[in-house]
Amino acid sequence: MAEQEERVSHFIADMLAQDLSDGRHAHIMTRFPPEPNGYLHIGHAKSICLNFGLAEQFGGVCNLRFDDTNPTAEEVEYVESIMADVRWLGFDWGERLYYASDYFGQMYEYAEALIQAGKAYVCTLSPEAFKAYRGVPTRPGQPSPSRDRPVAENLDLFRRMRAGEFPDGAYVLRAKIDMSSPNLHLRDPAIYRIKHAHHHRSGDTWCIYPMYDFAHGLEDAIEGVTHSICTLEFEVHRPLYDWLLDQLPVPCHPQQIEFARLNLTYTVMSKRKLLELVRDKVVWGWDDPRMPTVSGLRRRGFTASSIRTFCRKIGVTKTESVTDIALLEHCIREELNVSAPRVMVVLDPIKLVIENYPAGQVESLEGVNNPSDPAAGTRPVAFSRELYIERDDFMEDAPKKFFRLKPGQEVRLRYGYLVTCTGCEKDPETGEVVAVTCTYDPETRGGNAPDGRRVKGTIHWVSAQEGMDLRVRLFDRLFQVESPDDTPEGGHFRDNLNPNSCREVVAKGESVLASAVPGTRYQFERNGYFIVDEKETLPGKPVFNRIVPLRDSWAKKHQG
Repeated sequence: MAEQEERVSHFIADMLAQDLSDGRHAHIMTRFPPEPNGYLHIGHAKSICLNFGLAEQFGGVCNLRFDDTNPTAEEVEYVESIMADVRWLGFDWGERLYYASDYFGQMYEYAEALIQAGKAYVCTLSPEAFKAYRGVPTRPGQPSPSRDRPVAENLDLFRRMRAGEFPDGAYVLRAKIDMSSPNLHLRDPAIYRIKHAHHHRSGDTWCIYPMYDFAHGLEDAIEGVTHSICTLEFEVHRPLYDWLLDQLPVPCHPQQIEFARLNLTYTVMSKRKLLELVRDKVVWGWDDPRMPTVSGLRRRGFTASSIRTFCRKIGVTKTESVTDIALLEHCIREELNVSAPRVMVVLDPIKLVIENYPAGQVESLEGVNNPSDPAAGTRPVAFSRELYIERDDFMEDAPKKFFRLKPGQEVRLRYGYLVTCTGCEKDPETGEVVAVTCTYDPETRGGNAPDGRRVKGTIHWVSAQEGMDLRVRLFDRLFQVESPDDTPEGGHFRDNLNPNSCREVVAKGESVLASAVPGTRYQFERNGYFIVDEKETLPGKPVFNRIVPLRDSWAKKHQG
């Protein structure tokens, strides 16, 4: 990683430290094992930071391994995107890139070994029929009619499955465990199925593929993984993980450890649901800035370091909980507050005319690039008789505590002068305000009055003569409720989509932004943090995505 992260302490780190101290392991090997059936999301980022972070913390290694056991759902695009996301987050697997498909031959031999030991059989029941035989946890299941098939017959059928003699669904290979176990995952689970499908790596070599639960533990063991860290929903799968490794001559027996997955407010974390949004064009794609995917967050403007910081802050526990998305937003604000250069951009422009300023004159003022970083220096800011200000910075009939522009009130123009509002111009047909008028005090250059008078309001602005039009996209949360998955009976998670999750405006900005480089982040003063979009920006025509507004609800709640 680019920088050394602080050491973390949680129950998994404590277990690894104890295993090293006790001599149970001489080194640590973890793995990040994504299925290449979609793009990674923020929940995967937590797992990436955990697995690679623990390996780094204890001087071990972490493998990147693709669990590519379902060829009908996998694509090379997903493989490439996953590798790009892991690298972008700051982690490197070195030479330790693996695929489940690397082990298809070895896993097939393990399956035959189970059959020969009388611990697996070929079953003719469909998944639906076997579900009825399997029963419920409180009552023993019924054995499949195929359960006592002779070993020789099972071997023959399995080899014919491998040879492609049967259609999809005709047979499955099941582990022969315990049909009375209260854990349904031990009631003769399927470990191989027929799929006549082209695989993105092995091509048409195979027409049978191992089930995830069968393959996963074997992959860990073959690679020499010491600790197989996964999310809490796999806790009930652990007895099967251990049973399979205990039955087979594997090189080692990794320890499976579960932790609580990340749940985030205003967000769906199901890859299936995210895929639905992409396929139905509800969003622009996997990298839509409203998506919780790593690529979406990257395009939105989140940095890798802010995501790693977020993952450290939420911690690692065995207790399911929901994290406020405001914490993720807080992490990027904290970083950009000290690193992002400031510029002035007016999102909803209305003209401000300074009646006593010389017509045609353009003055160069000095703007501070970042008050938190003196080394960032200053920039020239053009000032003229006609400016643009935010429409809501003027109110004709304003309440007493409105400290921006209203008739007779004086405000400070950022980096500029003190101005006093004299009135406004309206469209004679609609009555809409089309321009605000004011006078300026020439003795207040820089925004300070020589006589020491105090002005409460400060607003930003852009020169109408020197400023430029900007395409700016204002993103809000994709869902309008905290728990998008919670819907009434008959409802759908898409019922909770936010119809105003993206709004594009033509803003007015400082001319310096004409040369803005894609990927550069800015603070638009008073309006939030923005990034130059890398996909749609053209030379001299930047497109900006709002990362987050300035308001930090998490900090206000947790830091007073």
